[in-house]
Amino acid sequence: MKALVIPAAICCAFATGASAQTPGAQSPEDTAVSACQSTGLMALQQRSKDITDLIIDRDSLAVTTANTKVEDVPIKAVLLGEAYIKRDKETGKPDRFVCLIGDKGKVLLTFFTAK
Repeated sequence: MKALVIPAAICCAFATGASAQTPGAQSPEDTAVSACQSTGLMALQQRSKDITDLIIDRDSLAVTTANTKVEDVPIKAVLLGEAYIKRDKETGKPDRFVCLIGDKGKVLLTFFTAK
């Protein structure tokens, strides 16, 4: 089983608070998915230049709010699901992924593993 751990040190906004949505505004879940997708893609591309896209399967996605820590680092959300890594024009089989989000929407870790 191949595993790929990608720490992501890019800060992205993670919306919290009001439950009313303005038209076109992203929900906190959508914002978290976008943050994990963009930082995961950038980190994957640093390891392999032939990767052109990362497609998160929203049907497989579980997003959970958290109030925990790893040592002194707060974890605010955990995303689990499947993602397709596109290389050039080919999209492979889905990989499982975990994404941890900390304070202020900062993506702390993305982890991909083949099934």
